[in-house]
Amino acid sequence: MSVMLPEVADTEDFGRRLGGLVRGGDLVLLSGPLGAGKTALVRGLAAGLGVTGRVSSPTFVIARVHDPAPGGRGVALVHVDAYRLGGHLDELDDLDLDTDLVDAVVAVEWGEGVAERLNEDHLLITLERRDDDVRVAHLSPHGAWAERELPV
Repeated sequence: MSVMLPEVADTEDFGRRLGGLVRGGDLVLLSGPLGAGKTALVRGLAAGLGVTGRVSSPTFVIARVHDPAPGGRGVALVHVDAYRLGGHLDELDDLDLDTDLVDAVVAVEWGEGVAERLNEDHLLITLERRDDDVRVAHLSPHGAWAERELPV
């Protein structure tokens, strides 16, 4: 399944629609090169969930927690950047994301090949940035995600 995202606003809107469908315990993995739109998608996801705080890349802090805002959906968002973890699974364990996976939505940038083991039920979104600057989101649902409605 693929979704064309011609503008950054389209990427954020796709994330917003996804944010209206996710629920506590969901794991979303984002993959793609620099500038592909991973953080823009998470900004939209946060808007769809209705969480607090400005969403920016958590590269230097590795993980940010965005609490539910009044009037939101009541689900927190944990935004993780696994880039600096370099595939070191012990560092991922140190973040104690298993606890967050019970109640929060966990979105992991650069998560492919690293974070799948957190939950066999996950959605992998691979973002591609074409030469014409159009982004394409390729959705790969795993486990229970294969039975869920996706915003395509």
